[in-house]
Amino acid sequence: MAAELVRGQNHPLAQVRLEIRISAGVPVLAGATLGDEHGTIHGRQWVARPGAPAPPGVEAPRQAAAEHRLAVDLAALPEAVHRVDVFLALPADTAVAPRFGAAPAPHTTVNGMDGTELASYTVTGLDAETAVIALELYRRQGAWKVRALGQGYAGGLPALLADKGLSDAADLATVIQEAATPGPPGATTVPAAGPDPRTTASASRATATAGPVQRPRPYGPENRGDGGPGPQRPGGPVDYTHPHRTHGIPSPPPSAADGQPAQPVAGDAAGWSMEERLYNQVWGMFEDLARTTAAYRSAVDFADSRLEKELDQALADPRQRLGSAGDAAREAAHARRALLADQARAALDRDLAELTAEAEVVEPALPPAYARWDSPVWHRYRLPAEPPMALRLGDLHLPESAALRIPLLVRMPLERGLWIDSGPAPAADERVPDPAGLRQPAMAVAVALAARLLAVHPPGAFAVQVIDPAGAGTQALLPLTEAGVLAAPPATGAAGVSQTLERLTRRVDLVQMAVRGGAAESLPADVDTARQLLIVNDFPHGFDDRSVARLRFLADDGPAVGVHLLLVADREDAAAHGPLLDPLWRSLLRLTPLPDDHLADPWIGHAWTYEPSLPPHGSRILQEVLTEVARAGAKRW
Repeated sequence: MAAELVRGQNHPLAQVRLEIRISAGVPVLAGATLGDEHGTIHGRQWVARPGAPAPPGVEAPRQAAAEHRLAVDLAALPEAVHRVDVFLALPADTAVAPRFGAAPAPHTTVNGMDGTELASYTVTGLDAETAVIALELYRRQGAWKVRALGQGYAGGLPALLADKGLSDAADLATVIQEAATPGPPGATTVPAAGPDPRTTASASRATATAGPVQRPRPYGPENRGDGGPGPQRPGGPVDYTHPHRTHGIPSPPPSAADGQPAQPVAGDAAGWSMEERLYNQVWGMFEDLARTTAAYRSAVDFADSRLEKELDQALADPRQRLGSAGDAAREAAHARRALLADQARAALDRDLAELTAEAEVVEPALPPAYARWDSPVWHRYRLPAEPPMALRLGDLHLPESAALRIPLLVRMPLERGLWIDSGPAPAADERVPDPAGLRQPAMAVAVALAARLLAVHPPGAFAVQVIDPAGAGTQALLPLTEAGVLAAPPATGAAGVSQTLERLTRRVDLVQMAVRGGAAESLPADVDTARQLLIVNDFPHGFDDRSVARLRFLADDGPAVGVHLLLVADREDAAAHGPLLDPLWRSLLRLTPLPDDHLADPWIGHAWTYEPSLPPHGSRILQEVLTEVARAGAKRW
């Protein structure tokens, strides 16, 4: 059954000779760009387009039309090619549709050469764009996949080609437009069958060494979106480049044809910047782990069900219940079950080895917002100039792959609050941890998250406030209070709770009114426009009904105007409020101070074990980072 993709979704390709069909409703020109592991095209010869000889492995239509077919032979591509981006562009001299938003949504399908439909994607959500990359075929760990990209360009074909690194993008776009003379509406251009790998082998080897020298550039706030290989900070660079990669002329990695899997590369995903590519790559690893684990579990379930069926059949015959014949039948059934389970485990172990190798390359290359606290990036830390696009909340893993940890990344700004559960969770052996013993670890997780949020935002762009009615979190809050990074001392007692909530509620009300009235610049001087994180310890201790109502208001309306909640609480403590707080709990993302398998992905439904991200025991990295945050804040004022 063909996969119907949505934007950003990928799908494995079971065949290497493909036919990509495009139905646009209006005349468009179609082509493809060949890119290296960074998506960069190395000259015009890497663009399959009208009016030029076909590059190895791809044959594009010769004119603009409402329907197209592109032939792609992935096995015939040069070894240096890791991506094939299929693009569409509106003809420059047509008045039928001045932009894609005024035309029907283009529909694409990826078929095998035998006519089997493998995947489809309808490119929706376009408006002022006149060129779009519809699909991306990319090589990952020696295997090819297709991703529904839908990346549009209001600047048209010149902007698309320039984004791929082509220096003469405007000139080539003009050549393509001139060569693609529109035909009659609805005409279909059908290229010949895909190129024969035997006739393109020499061309592949020649193209593999073509292209300009690629120089590494620094990644960081001062140069966001450049796609460089890793951080470059004052005081010396931190080089996160994979040791098997070379600077200069692209060097093709070992391929599956050589009997070795391709070497993993950090940032091997679609995106405008290295930060976005790493984010997409992490979630691609999450999807791959979920898929391969689901396949393993399904295979084992099948083996178990077949064993049960065969044993039932053996017992159904009275002549085989006793004696050597029955024993032999049962032993054969168990042997077949073991063989199936071993084959499934071997396939899982192979996939886990590839994902582990990729994780070992990706983890050291992550920027501070995504990195573990023991990452070298924190030792070269400086406050950024722009907020991050995502934040690491911890790690995820599955029982079959406990050693492989996938970062849990959430987009910024936070769309929902967080709740760190300080209550006991039932253990498998029915031993329940001491509730009082979990409150300090829960606050430690809250402090680590607050420190990370402060560290990855520009100075003054993020503030942290704390409500600690009984002062129970004083010890855990020491890293924040000693560094002086809190917006105000922790609020204690009923009066402190009421004053803090009243101040934040007023801020949310005023900002909402200012935004609705188009007067965002007219806010009172005492309103802090920085994003706010409110940490509430031991909730609902110290909260009356009015304070609870204000907190629910902040949880519902706060995130849209920059006020976010982080509750540290045991839900059982809130039982006295009855169902009043149920909407609040449902609106928060539950995290735990100890490993717990409470998170389930909506895609497959695996129960993922979550572990918080904490500094290594005995490390002072948290204090050093917070000291830098405080120093930058003091300079700002």
